[in-house]
Amino acid sequence: MRENARALRGNPSYAPPSQASVLTNEDAAEQKSDVEKLVPGRSGATQSVWIQQIEKAVRKTCRYFINCQHEEGYWWSELESNVTITSEYIMLLHLLGINNVQVQKSAVKYLFNEQLENGAWALYYGDEGNLSITVEAYFALKLSGEDPDSEPLRKAKDFILREGGVESSRVFTKIWLALFGQYDWDKIPTMPVEVVLLPEHFYFSIYEFSMWARGTVVPVSIVMALRPAFDLSSDKAVPELFAGGKASIFPPTTKITYTHKIFSLIDRLVKWFEKHPVRSLRERAIRVAEAWTLERQEESGDWGGIQPPMVYSVLAFHYLGYPLDHPAMVKGLKALENFCLEDELGLRMQSCVSPVWDTALTALAMLDAGMPADHPSLNIVGRWLVKNQIKTGGDWQVKNCCPPGGWAFEFVNTHYPDVDDSAVILYALYRLSDCRCDGLECAKDSGMQWCLSMQSTCGGWAAFDRDNVMMILNRIPFADQEAMVDYPTADVTGRMLEAMGHFGYDRSHRQVQLAIHFLRELQEKDGCWWGRWGVNYVYGTWSVLRGLISIGEDPQAPYIQAALKWLKDHQNPDGGWGETCETYAKPQLRGQGPSTPSQTAWAIMGLLAGGEHAGPQVQRGIQYLLRHQKPDGTWDEPYFTGTGFPNHFYIRYHNYRNCFPLMALGQYLRKIKAES
Repeated sequence: MRENARALRGNPSYAPPSQASVLTNEDAAEQKSDVEKLVPGRSGATQSVWIQQIEKAVRKTCRYFINCQHEEGYWWSELESNVTITSEYIMLLHLLGINNVQVQKSAVKYLFNEQLENGAWALYYGDEGNLSITVEAYFALKLSGEDPDSEPLRKAKDFILREGGVESSRVFTKIWLALFGQYDWDKIPTMPVEVVLLPEHFYFSIYEFSMWARGTVVPVSIVMALRPAFDLSSDKAVPELFAGGKASIFPPTTKITYTHKIFSLIDRLVKWFEKHPVRSLRERAIRVAEAWTLERQEESGDWGGIQPPMVYSVLAFHYLGYPLDHPAMVKGLKALENFCLEDELGLRMQSCVSPVWDTALTALAMLDAGMPADHPSLNIVGRWLVKNQIKTGGDWQVKNCCPPGGWAFEFVNTHYPDVDDSAVILYALYRLSDCRCDGLECAKDSGMQWCLSMQSTCGGWAAFDRDNVMMILNRIPFADQEAMVDYPTADVTGRMLEAMGHFGYDRSHRQVQLAIHFLRELQEKDGCWWGRWGVNYVYGTWSVLRGLISIGEDPQAPYIQAALKWLKDHQNPDGGWGETCETYAKPQLRGQGPSTPSQTAWAIMGLLAGGEHAGPQVQRGIQYLLRHQKPDGTWDEPYFTGTGFPNHFYIRYHNYRNCFPLMALGQYLRKIKAES
């Protein structure tokens, strides 16, 4: 079992929130003494030793990356999330009648290995348990034949009942239970399949949903229209998970507003319509949704490159009568299988795979470490990235007439390139300009034009769409994870500005001016920026600072100095930086948490961008990274520092703990060498 979150208090690098940014006088004096010995200019001999230490660390990590690079040129590390993904895989196979004893046994082993001492399963490392995740894990285990009277399941049941039971779980947990006849479809917020019939340029259509919501909602709406119920044997049923409370279409923690009440009324009206549908309209909508889903399946079997559309598309086709040997089903199930990893912990499914993202970031880290662009390891990276540019259309074209040219996160996801990946790849390709790669210049030009075309009217960039800002959709009862739209964010906008700066754009450009205004509007009063795709304010602040400085903003500008001060003020006593996922729900905790290698690297790089390389905070941060590096050149990092959906889904990118520290060490080394 995972240790309980309270055990983190025993971690020597953890400081309670009230102490996280405060050095004791004794600690500060000791660290200051250590740092003064290494500050550039103090002593040539000492400085030389300091440089040698960093060079040695950099060489070890570069050697590690060279050794684990795939033959085709890419890097790919595990993308870890919570156990929901694996629990739903077990449930899916059960619904499809696929009896793979070995897969089930290994997945069960993984679930038990991830269970907390209190019986729950966590949303992220350090979390004390999540109701919906625990309900799904319990049900998956019971489906797999585990004894509900065993201690692990009994403790899980007790946790579920303490937290309000199934009635208080999220919408998608209730959908899974309804598929097995364990929850009433009438009590689930509705998503009528007829929505797919609305014209794409109508005030509201499925294209106002984010790509991940759109790709999930369309097949789910088919399933909800059909309302299937698996004939589950009584020994697998879960009546014991109901606390007896009144079911609500909104989560218990929701602050009910006037808008929520309006949508609640609309939901009741739509439910009446669902029970009395216009038969011909319903049948037409199902056919359109089916065709829409089929059209977006990749040759590899994926839908959108992420687990939710993949699972629900397979389910939709199953309930439409597709046999298991239908090509769409065969490919879809194979794609899900390809997301699975198995080791001594058991079999687990990833929510996504990240080879393009991992490869671009690792290439930049190697370049920052001083590896020449024409090194064989990087030559092959350039060719692989150029080969993976997406030159076909996708849903993004509904609001954008620019020719294609972006990149996706995954091996295969041609319908949904994203700006975040594309901006990082463009910067990597700019740095790889000396490598021998056919089509490199064309890829850079078309990629930048596509990214520029994705700027939203407000001046910011979102990940997958432009002007996907109908925020009221996050208030509908179905949207209890508040992830229905893909709004422009500070971190993606900062990333775009960083790439634009290297491509020769400056503050005189109209799109740059709009972006800077957007970022200044989003800056918090204490100087930091919220992070949408990484945890959290440290990530957002680093991303924005890099972008602003790259595009030509003055580091001495008061608002940039405020951001730099915020980073300095939130350094932990051990010299690192850390921030917990809890900061999304409790922003007053921002910048606080156990130090991690990735978050420390982000803070260091943010300070380096602002010219703070000689400051004591950077020195202590570098010392933290050196102290925690392992002999093989890697770092340990159990914490989740990636964000899928704030408050609801977090990611532990296994590459982050290595690529970002290498970046930070390399950038710092370049700075101090230039001054020595």
